[in-house]
Amino acid sequence: MHSRDNFPPLDAGSVRAFIAIRMSRRVEDEIAGAIDELARASEGIKWVRRENLHVTLKFLGAAVNPRKLEPLAEALHGVANSTTEFDAMASGVGGFPNLDRPRIVWVGLHGVEAGTLAALASRVEGAAAACGFERERKRWTGHLTIGRVRDDRHLGGLHAAAAAMRDREFGTSKIESLTLYRSHLGGEASQYEPLATFLLKNRD
Repeated sequence: MHSRDNFPPLDAGSVRAFIAIRMSRRVEDEIAGAIDELARASEGIKWVRRENLHVTLKFLGAAVNPRKLEPLAEALHGVANSTTEFDAMASGVGGFPNLDRPRIVWVGLHGVEAGTLAALASRVEGAAAACGFERERKRWTGHLTIGRVRDDRHLGGLHAAAAAMRDREFGTSKIESLTLYRSHLGGEASQYEPLATFLLKNRD
């Protein structure tokens, strides 16, 4: 749970930041297994590493003034206090804009109880907007990005492999918290530094 006392000091420069949730370890293991299968069927895709799997609720920007993050953390604390923990299911593999010429490969995500996941994303969007962050123009859709296409000339059997996973269920997770992350780019993969985690209300 966030407090002013444990919010870490940040550099004077701008930061890349986002707000996200994580699925359970078991579900992420299942998704990582699917990524391995898809990677064997195609080339030209940068696959997300197991430790970096997450569901983005709000991308805050590539160059955020660190001074904006502490008031945002206070707002997210309020969001968490007004949101009861819930179950979310990961199932199916697809692509944006489609699997014929994808830019993103994703696993679908939805709340077991209708509207719970979208409602959390909407509250996060509202909190960010109240703290001066620009509202997202596109409608938020529940998904977990597992790969980004770098070269669409070598996708090979991606379409067939992903289509075979269209109805695959990866499992259900209890969503108990949301986290404000700082992203460090570079090297083989980005590194995500949790700045503050906010516990949702216990439903028991």
